[in-house]
Amino acid sequence: MAAELENAIQPGKDRQPGKDWQPGKDWPAAVDVLNENGRSDIVLLCEHASNHIPAEYAKLGLDISHLQRHIAWDIGAAEVTRRLSVLLDAPAFLGGYSRLLIDLNRPLGTSGSIPVLSEDTDIPGNVGLDPGERARRAEIMFAPFHDRVAAHLDRRANDGRPTRIATIHSFTPVFLGVPRPWHAGVLYDRAGDFGETILAGLRNDEALNVAANVPYVISRDADYAVPIHGDDRGIVAVLIEIRQDLLSSRSGIEAWANRLAAVLPAQQKEKAS
Repeated sequence: MAAELENAIQPGKDRQPGKDWQPGKDWPAAVDVLNENGRSDIVLLCEHASNHIPAEYAKLGLDISHLQRHIAWDIGAAEVTRRLSVLLDAPAFLGGYSRLLIDLNRPLGTSGSIPVLSEDTDIPGNVGLDPGERARRAEIMFAPFHDRVAAHLDRRANDGRPTRIATIHSFTPVFLGVPRPWHAGVLYDRAGDFGETILAGLRNDEALNVAANVPYVISRDADYAVPIHGDDRGIVAVLIEIRQDLLSSRSGIEAWANRLAAVLPAQQKEKAS
């Protein structure tokens, strides 16, 4: 199934969304693009920016309170990304739908792509989906986001522009009863130098508990953006996780955006003409 879905949504292929799909307030764009012509060498991604679920999905059978939890989105991540885009003069790409409908940072066809269980919560509206509905979500929500990112990266490569990718996420302070002590983590596979540079900058604040590859490890089977848009293109790419309770206020969001802006290279010179 994963291979079939991947082949169905290769960038550049002609396709039409589901016949009953209509853009509008309840069906926003799959990607919100900010500052696409920004001069920074950093490209920001925020795959879990939104908890939006169109009305036809009836909250996937969940109580509305669950849609405010981490299972539906990465709390605070969108606000940090938007602020970073301004501070760094960086392009940013933010997802428009809840990760419960389809997770933009999971390979298609995997168990995490359209989860039937998230943390300890059953997702009734994702149980027993037929291939048509899986493909429809991929067409409407997944493919447009990644097509837009891929096209942007292609243009940068054609223009000879330096590029580094930073994806912005948040994580729960406690996961399935296990406390997570870190304030933030920087996850990477092939971008060790970039990741360690960010960590070193954050560790200048001795009050921060930050570490590499926490609260989990990048995996091609369970991650999409870093392997596909980063490693496969030869672009250094990291995933930055911030503990979500630290992003529960405007001051917390500003503080973390400022921290990251200070440790991420703001921009590099354009290729000499």
